[in-house]
Amino acid sequence: MMSSQEKSSTMIMVEGYRVTSDSEPQPGQSGSFRQTSSASSSMRRRSFSLSGVLSSQIDDTIECESVSEAGDIGDRALHNSRNSRSGSLRFSFDHVSENGVVVPIAEDTLSQSHVLNSHDPTTDGMVQAESKMQNDKKEVPKLLEYSSCLTHLAVFGILGVLTRYLLQKLFGPGTAGITSNESLLYLDLPSNMVGSFLMGWFGVVFKGDISHVSDFLAIGLSTGYLGSLTTFSGWNQKMLELSVEGHWVSSVLGFLIGLFLAAYSIIFGVETAKGFRHLLQKKITNQKSSIHSSESMWRVDSRERHIAVMVVFFLILCLLLSVSGIMLTKEFRNDGSEAQLWLGCIVGPLGVWIRWFLARLNGCGLGRAGSLKWIPFGTLSANVSAACIMAALSTIRNAVNTKTCDTITTGIQLGFLGCLSTVSTFIAEFNAMRESKHPWRAYVYAMITICVSFGLGTLIYSVPVWTKGS
Repeated sequence: MMSSQEKSSTMIMVEGYRVTSDSEPQPGQSGSFRQTSSASSSMRRRSFSLSGVLSSQIDDTIECESVSEAGDIGDRALHNSRNSRSGSLRFSFDHVSENGVVVPIAEDTLSQSHVLNSHDPTTDGMVQAESKMQNDKKEVPKLLEYSSCLTHLAVFGILGVLTRYLLQKLFGPGTAGITSNESLLYLDLPSNMVGSFLMGWFGVVFKGDISHVSDFLAIGLSTGYLGSLTTFSGWNQKMLELSVEGHWVSSVLGFLIGLFLAAYSIIFGVETAKGFRHLLQKKITNQKSSIHSSESMWRVDSRERHIAVMVVFFLILCLLLSVSGIMLTKEFRNDGSEAQLWLGCIVGPLGVWIRWFLARLNGCGLGRAGSLKWIPFGTLSANVSAACIMAALSTIRNAVNTKTCDTITTGIQLGFLGCLSTVSTFIAEFNAMRESKHPWRAYVYAMITICVSFGLGTLIYSVPVWTKGS
């Protein structure tokens, strides 16, 4: 029998926290076992309850970061890759769930998974061989990583500007006549739809496969090409111009239709890509050995291969910039209408780089506590700032009203601001939130982006126009 001074202690570990319960027997009682058992049962219930709460909080935090990082995480990918055990560059953010949501995977999770899989006798030899090959590779210098990444972003950014311009001409008044500056079907609507569709393919479903060959190629395609092919600032500016002319209904419908079409474009892209992937996997089931050797041959996983690829992309970038500079000079001398395109190609890479650096804010939240992690503040700041600068340039263009000013401002809007803002990344984040446990966050995020951009644009562009008109 325990004395009245003795205590029965129960200690339970719950998710890294220590929970201790002390129960003191009543004087004159001999049923210490029953009392201790009762205390243990009570603590067990409390521990299970606490474990459920902590598990729910942890899951919610992970989901918040995942949906916020669905589009891009910027240069944080380079920092994260250096913590991996492999000498080759692995960004590890390309896992796709069953519903098509991009879920970033932590490096330590990959390491644990690698260790667990290494004990599988069917893959033990392959894992050991691959581990040996990776250990033989020399680590890629950080300067080379940044240089290669920026070069890929610049090349694909220029290609995105060219594609967006061609789509404007193809569907615009001069050819198909589907889009125009005077209707809610704005000029950049086709490029936003095409970019969102391709984001479902190369930014969600096949991004992991592309990253397995080259992480820089995956970033170049999704952040560089698709991010520059689509533009949020151009979309916002056209709705501002409609509102200035008094077409408020068309302006609201333009936002709703643009969001609806972009959202269903990425859904259609994800579903078709998953279907194609399924057919492709069935076809190559009996060709695993040849495909594995082909992947090893094309994979950019050593310093020498990184340097070779970077040199190739650097030469392509120099060629694109040289051609753009020559054509810009020629068009300026002849007062040609294509001068804005070539100026946009020259200043476009700067917008891509800034957006990529801002993407490091995605998934970080606000303040030291990291509140509101589910909001991609990097993408949000890029889109809002680009919309405000575009509104300011449009105001300047209307005030100056000269051929040179119109060419310069339009070129900057087409290239720099078109690449700084993005719809493909924005809609990828929107889709990830919509497929999460809190689908309302998608619509709140969309409302914040659109309302803040349109509100500030009204102050910068619409108010001066209304004041000048009165």
